[in-house]
Amino acid sequence: MANVLITGSGIGIGRATAIAFARAGYAVMATDILNDEGAGLVDEIRNGGGIAEFFHLDVTDTARTNEVVAEVTKRHGALDVVVANAGIAHRIPFAKMTDELWDHTFDVNLKGMLRIIRAAVPGMQAKSAGAIVAIASTMGYLYGWHEHSQYCAAKAGVVGFVRGLASELARGGIRVNAVAPGFIRTAQTLSEEHSQGEAGLRRATEYIPLGRVGDPADIADVVVFLASDAARYVTGQTIVVDGGIQVGRY
Repeated sequence: MANVLITGSGIGIGRATAIAFARAGYAVMATDILNDEGAGLVDEIRNGGGIAEFFHLDVTDTARTNEVVAEVTKRHGALDVVVANAGIAHRIPFAKMTDELWDHTFDVNLKGMLRIIRAAVPGMQAKSAGAIVAIASTMGYLYGWHEHSQYCAAKAGVVGFVRGLASELARGGIRVNAVAPGFIRTAQTLSEEHSQGEAGLRRATEYIPLGRVGDPADIADVVVFLASDAARYVTGQTIVVDGGIQVGRY
């Protein structure tokens, strides 16, 4: 049975992605700093007949990241798929930006991906196969985001990281891609303090060509596709999943 490790899988896009992989027949290795949510996810997958385990993981902790990948590999073999999803978004006016605030966003949103992917790649290289999917964002890939310059910069870095890594790992049978979500209904986007809030999401539907805000499952299904053999000739790409904003907002 193929296995997948997903960071930040307790809620939102990560949770939906874990459920989608379980339905596709994968053994799911769920990781998060949210213990209760992670345990609840595993229970749901197991109650549905799937295989899942939860590992507490803060992606800013290099030693723990290496431990989790080593433990998963011991129990289930080298990882087949890694989904680097864990991320944060904090509203910070540039006038109040500090080195520490900037570095924290990069440590989670970009270097966190480095840590989990770096730990998983040797096992993939040993079997000359693997798929890596990183969660980027339309904010930083297509657009800017007011009072979120550090988030945009980190997510733009994800796109560059994917391109460089895809080129380097391709001959070893490893594909690397990203998904850039648009407006998706998650706890993060529903935060009025740090993101759009409910009112902001309602306004967004006015200019989303498909006429609705996305659901986490809309992203999860694309992630599963990119990890599957159906995407066997796709690498180095960032797939925008935004309901058509990129082409329809004019």
